[in-house]
Amino acid sequence: MADQLPKDSCLGLAERVGLEAIANRSNFVFSPLSIRAALNLAAVGSKEETLDRMLSFLGSGSVDELNADSARLLGPVRLNGTQPGAITSFVNGIWVDQSLDLNPVFKGMVESVYRAAAKSVDFQNQVNGWVEKETNGFIKDLLPAGSVDSMTRLIIANALYFKGTWEDKFDASKTRDEEFHLLDGSTIKAPFMTMKKDQFISSFDGFQVLRLPYRKHKEEKSFSMYIFLPDEGFGLHRLLEKVANEPGFIQNHTPRPRRVEVRRFMIPKFKISYGFEASKVLKSMGLELPFCPRADFTGMTASSSSDRSLYISSVHHKATIELEEEGTVASAATAVVATAMCYVEPEDFVADHPFMFVIREDATGSLLFLGLLVNPLLSTP
Repeated sequence: MADQLPKDSCLGLAERVGLEAIANRSNFVFSPLSIRAALNLAAVGSKEETLDRMLSFLGSGSVDELNADSARLLGPVRLNGTQPGAITSFVNGIWVDQSLDLNPVFKGMVESVYRAAAKSVDFQNQVNGWVEKETNGFIKDLLPAGSVDSMTRLIIANALYFKGTWEDKFDASKTRDEEFHLLDGSTIKAPFMTMKKDQFISSFDGFQVLRLPYRKHKEEKSFSMYIFLPDEGFGLHRLLEKVANEPGFIQNHTPRPRRVEVRRFMIPKFKISYGFEASKVLKSMGLELPFCPRADFTGMTASSSSDRSLYISSVHHKATIELEEEGTVASAATAVVATAMCYVEPEDFVADHPFMFVIREDATGSLLFLGLLVNPLLSTP
C-alpha cells in the first residue's frame, strides 16, 4: 500500500512542485488521489520493464495489488449522493483514437476496477468539456492548447469533486480582517474566520495540527480538513520536506481524539487554483521509461491495432479549493496523454568551448578517429 512505502511517490511530487510554488511566492494545491489514480490506470496497461518501473514507483508488487490499492483509495470518493454533509464524486475516462483498438482484457479491467468507460472522441474539446462538467465547472481547460496533436492516440483522465459542510459552521458575522504574515516578512490584511468552541488540536515538534471535521450524515464516510501550522513563520519548507520524506507522516501526526480549549482561534478564508504539467518532475523522480521510446503500453491495445507504439507525452493536473464559513468546495483533474511517438525535451547544443570528437563506424563500433578540440583557429601544433 502507498502508506507503507519508504517514500510516497505522490507526496514526493508534491514536495518538488510545492517547493517551486513556494519559491515563486505562490499558493499550491493538488490532488495526490487524482494523480495516483491516473498513473495506476496507465500502469495496468503497461508490460515488461515499463510495468516493473511503474509498479515500483507506485509502491505495488503486482497488477492485482495495484488494482486492490486503487479500489481501496477510490472507494471513499465514489458518488455519495446529495445528502447533507460531504458530497464526493470521482470518475475516470479513457479517450481512444478511432485507429486504435483496446485490448479486451485491459478494457474489462478498467471498466470493472476503475469504472472508466472508453470512448472514441475529439480529444481536446470533449475531454476538457467532460472534466468541466464532472467538476461542476471548477476545472476548465485541463488540456492546454498544444497538448493534443495529430499523433495523440489515447488519453486517460479523471475528475474529482468534493463539497463538505463543516460539522461546526463559522459565523460569517464574526469574520474580520487580520494580519497574515508572508514568507518575505511582510504582512497583509486577510479575512479570518473564528469561533468560540473547543477544537481538535495537537502540538508536535515544530508544528501544530488542527482537525476540522465535515458534517457526517448517517453512514457516510468521514472527512476532515487538517491544517499543519509550523511554529515558525518560515517553517513551511521544512514541514513539506517532512511530509514527503517521513513514512506515514500525516497519519502519525493527527490531533488527539478529544477537543481542547482554545484561547485564540483564527483561520483565513481562501481560494486557490493551481495547475502544472507533471512529466518533467516525474522523470526527475526516476519514472523515465514511460516517457521514452522503450516504453511498452501494448497491454492497452489489441493485436489488431494498426498503431501500438504508445508513449506518455504529458501528464496534466489542475486543482481548486475554496474554504469559507459554511465549508469547503474542492475539485481536481488529471490527464495522461499518450501519443504514437516519444516526447523529447528540446535541448541546446552550442559547441562554444573545448570538446572531444570521434569518427565511428556504427555497426561495428570501430573508432576511426578520436580527437580533442581546444582552439578551432589552430590548425597545426
